[in-house]
Amino acid sequence: MSKAPGQRKQVRSNRRLWNLGQRPRGRTRRTRRFSWLRKFPFKVVLGIVGLFFLFEIFTLPLFSMANLDTDNPKVTALMQQRKEEAKDKGKTLRIDYRWVSFSRIPKHVRMAVLVAEDGAFYSHNGVDWHEVWESVETNLEKGRIVRGGSTITQQLAKNLYLSTSRDPIRKLKELLITWILEARLTKKRILELYLNIIEWGPGVFGIEAAAQRHFHKPASHLTMLEGARLAAVIPSPLRRRPTDDNDYVNDKAQLILKRMSTR
Repeated sequence: MSKAPGQRKQVRSNRRLWNLGQRPRGRTRRTRRFSWLRKFPFKVVLGIVGLFFLFEIFTLPLFSMANLDTDNPKVTALMQQRKEEAKDKGKTLRIDYRWVSFSRIPKHVRMAVLVAEDGAFYSHNGVDWHEVWESVETNLEKGRIVRGGSTITQQLAKNLYLSTSRDPIRKLKELLITWILEARLTKKRILELYLNIIEWGPGVFGIEAAAQRHFHKPASHLTMLEGARLAAVIPSPLRRRPTDDNDYVNDKAQLILKRMSTR
């Protein structure tokens, strides 16, 4: 017996209701395979980030940092980077690196570097957040990076163990190393390391090599003006020399001396 048109419509309608919420048969296997991603997307992402973070921690130079309070570095990551860059150009870079004890670096030279690079060195724990936000605002206004906010400890971390790359992963590792250095070392030791390993020209690393190269004298004999001129070129040691007679070096050296006189 055939069903009336009204009954057939009712049956079809009921079937639709019964099938409501059921997966299409053709896609059941494929969707079941990835259903866990819909159930735990946040946990999956968080787990991946956590694993990556742990990997970065385990690749940190922990053993080297553990001995920095007594051992002077024989080579740094930046020295190796500069040698590789020279090699890529078919050249050989000779590294001039001479260690000098903290006591043999004149106080006015140390003060010039602190004034120029990290005025809040003795009051922060590795990162000067006020300077960071000031730098962000300045760089956004200019539309390019014209001002850095790195402290002396951050620069030490970068020079010792990392590179001059600006990628976010490098910056994250820099922060981790910075906090470890601040936790393990005294401010005096951090400053001693910094003054001895930073770059002051092609192949020139540390205050002693810089004093000999640019002023033909040991670091212990540097004058206040010479210290200020050395501090003035720290941000761009491959483009500028402390002996340059130009407005940039002259004006910045005078600004550093002026700030030193108020301390």
